[in-house]
Formats: sequence, structure tokens, C-alpha cells
Amino acid sequence: MSIYKKNISNNILLRNNIIKKNYGSDILKSIPRSLHRKNIGWCSKTIPFFGNDIWTLYELSWLNNKGLPQISIGKIIFNANSKNLIESKSLKLYMHSFNQNKFNSWSDIREILERDLSICTESKVCVSLFRLNEIKVQSINHFSGYCIDEQDIEIDDYYVNPNYLSNSTSNKIVTETLISHLFKSNCPITNHPDWGSIMISYTGSSINYELLLRYLISFRNQNEFHEHCVERIFNDILCFCHPEKLTVYARYTRRGGIDINPWRSNVPFSPVCLRLVRQ
Repeated sequence: MSIYKKNISNNILLRNNIIKKNYGSDILKSIPRSLHRKNIGWCSKTIPFFGNDIWTLYELSWLNNKGLPQISIGKIIFNANSKNLIESKSLKLYMHSFNQNKFNSWSDIREILERDLSICTESKVCVSLFRLNEIKVQSINHFSGYCIDEQDIEIDDYYVNPNYLSNSTSNKIVTETLISHLFKSNCPITNHPDWGSIMISYTGSSINYELLLRYLISFRNQNEFHEHCVERIFNDILCFCHPEKLTVYARYTRRGGIDINPWRSNVPFSPVCLRLVRQ
């Protein structure tokens, strides 16, 4: 059993989905970020990046005080420096606990979400709620950069292998943004597939596109949370390629009505919360 499954008390997420009829925050399950960071060699409190995890909620609903259903798209921003992250299936079940309960106002819902999630992560969490007509003109976007996916190469290694990045750089110093849409990993709790697009922006010695793509595809059978994959990618590129500046940003497809979009950077970075074609 993985360290993540052991950390979730009573393994409630491993059993059948339990939809609570009454609102309750007790279904939320936190996982210390330190578990993974220690696993990849960050034992101190100092980490080589800053960043956020941007979650979009597409299945958030509740009743107003007259019993009329309310529908919202929510955006949650978790700071990468928070003590804990939240297991996504537990957040899905938590959201469903709002469905048949009455609340006085949208601001009450936002305050409840911020309070419960801040307690669970032990850090301030920012929540925004949007009415559907507020974002009806949202367009499909694309990462800006060079896509490294169209390569005529054979691949037979689907277990995470940072050694592809060893000796992967040249003497040429560049500033570039590279993109791959071929990224896949698996949830360490349910083993369900997680599909995503990865953007890597860096300044430093030029990274070989073939070796970088082989490295990213090697996550295909990796059981790791979205946030942990992004941090592992950041760490491996930093350790093997030694860029002066580095940003890793992933946008995952939604699962259970939630998409998760973590970014990590060692330079100022303002992610555009764009919706990719698969989102």
C-alpha cells in the first residue's frame, strides 16, 4: 500500500463513493506535502520554487433558502507552501454534500469553502465563484510555445526515468517554452488515469527535445498526484539540466467534475487560467 493510501484514515476513498445528504467537512482528506518532497530529496523546509495549485470545480451546486438549486463554477487556489494538499476524490464527495442543503447566499458558500479548505490545508485558500453567464464567452485556448510531440521515435519505457535528462543539454544558452500534450500519470489512490498538458519554460543550456519527451512519457505508469508530478518534473529538470530560470505548468483534464492545474517556478510567473481544448 502506498504512503498516500496509508495516510488517508479508514480508507474511505478506497471504498464505494459515499454521497453525504448533509453538508459536512469531515469527508475532506488532507495529505502532507512533505511526504512526497522528502521522497524526492527535499528534506528541509526550503524548497526551490513557489507556485499554486489552481482547481476548477464544474459540479458545485446547493439550494438557496427557498429551495431553488444554485449552480456555480468555482475556482480554488491552493498555495504550494501550504502544509497539506487535499485528495481530489474527497473534495468531490465534499462538494456533493452541499447538493441538498439550503444556504442563505453565494457569499456564505464561498466563505464556507474557504474556511473548510484552509483548515484542511493549514494555509489560506482563495475561492472564487462564477455564475454560468459570467463565463459563457470563455474560449478554448492553447499553451504558447513549441510542441515537442511530433517526433518519429520508438518508445518502450513507461516508468518514470529521470536518467533521460542526464547529458541532455548542449552548450547553447536559450530561453524557450516547450509543450507536450502526451503526458499521463495515474492517481495513487484509485489508479485512474490522469491526462494533462505540460508547459516547460526555461532559460539555460538547450535541452534535447527527444530526451525531454522520453522523460515526460516515462510518467505514463507513475502513480502520483498532479501536484507531485509537477514538482518531480521541476526537480529533475533543475538537477539534471541546471537552468537559471525554470517554470513548469500543467493543466489536467477534469475528472469527477474537477480539473487541477499546478505550476511551480523559481522566477515571477503569472499563469493564464486558460481552458485547453481537452478541458
